[in-house]
Amino acid sequence: AEDYHQDFLTLNPTYPYIVYNDLPKIENLKRLFPDLYSDKPVLVLAGNKS
Repeated sequence: AEDYHQDFLTLNPTYPYIVYNDLPKIENLKRLFPDLYSDKPVLVLAGNKS
């Protein structure tokens, strides 16, 4: 996908789609899998230095 799609949630945490659709899913994953959940996101663009 284009660069502007990468890391969208991290860059736009108050975007209505993110707030309504994605953040509740993340909270559920955090609750269901606390041993696997990490607060630090894996960013796509940070690792793409080519």
